[in-house]
Amino acid sequence: MIPEPARRPASQRGPRYPRALAVCAVFLLALSAAGDSVTARLRYERAALASGEWWRVLTAHVVHLDLRHLALNLAGLGALWWLYAGDARPRDWLIVALISALAIGAGLYVLSPGVGWYVGLSGVLHGLWAAAAVAAWHRWRLESVVTLVVLGAKLAAEQIFGPLSAGVSSGLPVVTVAHLYGALGGLAAALALRLWREPV
Repeated sequence: MIPEPARRPASQRGPRYPRALAVCAVFLLALSAAGDSVTARLRYERAALASGEWWRVLTAHVVHLDLRHLALNLAGLGALWWLYAGDARPRDWLIVALISALAIGAGLYVLSPGVGWYVGLSGVLHGLWAAAAVAAWHRWRLESVVTLVVLGAKLAAEQIFGPLSAGVSSGLPVVTVAHLYGALGGLAAALALRLWREPV
């Protein structure tokens, strides 16, 4: 995808851009602390979108059901950040996240009319995960393929058997189709960035 000036081998992985990660965590925690009224105003809500509140397509991903839900999503974000942040520019990760969020909102609205509302970062995380598989290609192609296969297997299993994530054991509702839409959006964004930077 997304050439990074300072490419590092797997043995040199570690936290990159720690301040950005801290800012993300503090921002999400602040929104969670703001309470249910803020969540209600920002979550994806089909009826509200139909009445013109289109900002919810983006804001739904930064609000959560409760602190457990937020903690699970922050753990996923931290893991992806640790493993893959150095494989692409921050601007490219932001583009992937935005495209993933838009893909989720559009997918839910157009293809999944039965989903009345949605909150959480997990769909976008699946988009970042898909993009990570593309971003890691320059470092180790086998890892890139394995990453994509594992993600694909998880998504397929979720669509067939239902939620597999830790949210289920915590009693949290999981909208698995958002994971699928997010992953497809993230993969498309990563491939587009790669082709734009390295045209065939």
